Amino acid sequence: MSEFDLLLKGGRAVTPAGIVEADIGIKDGKIAAIGKLGDKAAEVFDVAGLTVLPGVVDSQVHLREPGLEYKEDLATGTAAAAMGGVTSIFEMPNTKPSTTTAQAIQDKFARARGRAWVDHAFYVGGAPENADQLAELERLPGVSGVKIFMGSSTGSLLVDDETTLKRALASGRRRVAIHAEDETRLKERRHMVEGGAHPRMHPEWRDDQTAILATRRVLRLAREANRPVHVLHITTADEIEILSQHKDIASVEVTPQHLTLSAPDCYDRLGTLAQMNPPIRSEEHRQGLWRGIRDGIVDVIGSDHAPHTLEEKAKPYPDSPSGMTGVQTLVPIMLDHVAAGRLTLERFVDLTAYGPARLFGMKGKGRIAVGYDADFTVVDLKAQRKITNQWIVSKCGWTPFDGMKVTGWPIATIIRGSVVMREDSLLGDAQGAPLRFL
Repeated sequence: MSEFDLLLKGGRAVTPAGIVEADIGIKDGKIAAIGKLGDKAAEVFDVAGLTVLPGVVDSQVHLREPGLEYKEDLATGTAAAAMGGVTSIFEMPNTKPSTTTAQAIQDKFARARGRAWVDHAFYVGGAPENADQLAELERLPGVSGVKIFMGSSTGSLLVDDETTLKRALASGRRRVAIHAEDETRLKERRHMVEGGAHPRMHPEWRDDQTAILATRRVLRLAREANRPVHVLHITTADEIEILSQHKDIASVEVTPQHLTLSAPDCYDRLGTLAQMNPPIRSEEHRQGLWRGIRDGIVDVIGSDHAPHTLEEKAKPYPDSPSGMTGVQTLVPIMLDHVAAGRLTLERFVDLTAYGPARLFGMKGKGRIAVGYDADFTVVDLKAQRKITNQWIVSKCGWTPFDGMKVTGWPIATIIRGSVVMREDSLLGDAQGAPLRFL
């Protein structure tokens, strides 16, 4: 009788004890043993020369279902995650209808059953009509937490008045994810792009003060409510400095896009394909985000995967929608930064596995340790590849990183002991399950 269902043989693993050469034995979807384990297994996966990471968690994706399935859906978006080495995703609530009720949450889980390739959770959206019920909604099984949009972006969810923000922060106890842009300033400055402008005006209209004002505001309200917040997609060096003084109440996310691209070059090269909210900013701000990575201020890397069709993106700015694909490219883009020496492999794991598991109270996820779910992102740190639109399996079929050469590539995605992607091919059937939280 086989000792293990699956044995990862001969690789290097990033564990809580450091990077070690070890086999990993998997039984009943869990990590059963780590060490020199022989070869008694129903299936042996030779990972010699490869590195085994805890399954990467992307805690900010927009999969557009229900209501906007023509540009992405739960099947295609989670397939993109699996193809990119991501084992778990948290999906955002700005769908049509918005995910603001228990019924809407249940509908999303029903839609995901048998179609989602990776394990998944859904945010409930904070809105004026449900601000007092968020404590009940955040406790529903599989809910990753509450998401609040302080500035208008894709969709209709918006909480920009202080009274509603206070009500929302007072209802519940789990960490609240925040899109921090100041809606009043956005409206005041909209005239700068009305009637048409070059996309390089995007960070001029939605300027650094738009972000800084909102982040300062939410920190003040969070402290008044004694409610932890998770400030998403930080884009300014100033916010990194501000947030460093509030780590007891606020955690911090940055995206691979903001760490990799900078204005004005990206707008000149990519046009509206570089348009997202908050915007890609100047090199000075990009370097400020990297200081946040190095100084330990940033807690999480999330992709903010937000697909739109090329036809939509071809509209003249500012009528073009904000957002870009990202869940499939998160791992190779960040591994390329590892190869360039901008962060260590251990820090990458901290930002994509330990961080989200710790902040959101994920059960059984986020580390290579006995008893944890057998979720792994198997990578070749030396592989030199090119990211192309042809590789992207997201329904919209494009990436702002088309043509970029990278060092480091996801070789396999393993979820609860099942190999769902190997060497750029999806395997078997979609078996993603709802995530569990403390």
